[in-house]
Amino acid sequence: MAGSTEVVEVLRAAGCVFAEDEARLLIAAAAETGADLNALVAQRVAGTPLEHLLGWTEFHGLRVAVAPGVFVPRQRTAFLVEAAADLVRARNRHSVVVDLCCGSGALGLALATMLAAEHTLVTLAAADIDPVAVECARRNLTPIGAPVYQGDLFEPLPEELHGCIDVLLANTPYVPSEMIERMPPEARDHEPRAALDGGPDGLDIFRRVAADARTWLAPGGHLLIESSETQAPVALDVLAEHGLAGRIAESDEDYATVVIGTRPAR
Repeated sequence: MAGSTEVVEVLRAAGCVFAEDEARLLIAAAAETGADLNALVAQRVAGTPLEHLLGWTEFHGLRVAVAPGVFVPRQRTAFLVEAAADLVRARNRHSVVVDLCCGSGALGLALATMLAAEHTLVTLAAADIDPVAVECARRNLTPIGAPVYQGDLFEPLPEELHGCIDVLLANTPYVPSEMIERMPPEARDHEPRAALDGGPDGLDIFRRVAADARTWLAPGGHLLIESSETQAPVALDVLAEHGLAGRIAESDEDYATVVIGTRPAR
């Protein structure tokens, strides 16, 4: 391609809303990596997520590595990170944080980085069942000394964390199965279905997390998940069934709903 103008025109014709920004990023990526610009543009036009082509996404002010087959963190999930940070600060001690269903590890990375800048240190660990996600998360979290375990939910976590987790981030999939086909092709066709599909009502994986969360949380510890506004009341009932006090936090600015479950302090 001759230059940025032609790239913009091709992307705009394909329906890319932010064609100018995407063109700039793709041209920079081709220059930095030696990749063929025509091939990158062709893949983008075919629906490949921009983040997978770049190899990174911006989340909570950080450049987070992502890869094909790995869930791309949504910007609204920054609200969950902010809510978790408030809870860590309120603990007023060196806290243990676990990023469960971590995907790229973006949530744990953002939380630990933000708190470190405030001189609030945490011990962070992460886990995911998908080996591709685990490899990606290790790229993001190993530099800050956080281990990433591979396995199903709590199963791979070391026993020393049992009953000691102060803040548990669990960005479980919450799209109802029948809604997957209505999702944008970028997500539906390029992100792992297991990271999207939450079962009939979107809360299947959350229920499994809630069932075991109390025994993994420290007294007074917190579980945070993202949900839709309509799912949140059901999630509160699930938390109550498993001995966790629930509440809902919402952000109109981020269009985000976070459900928080707390283990009683005694």
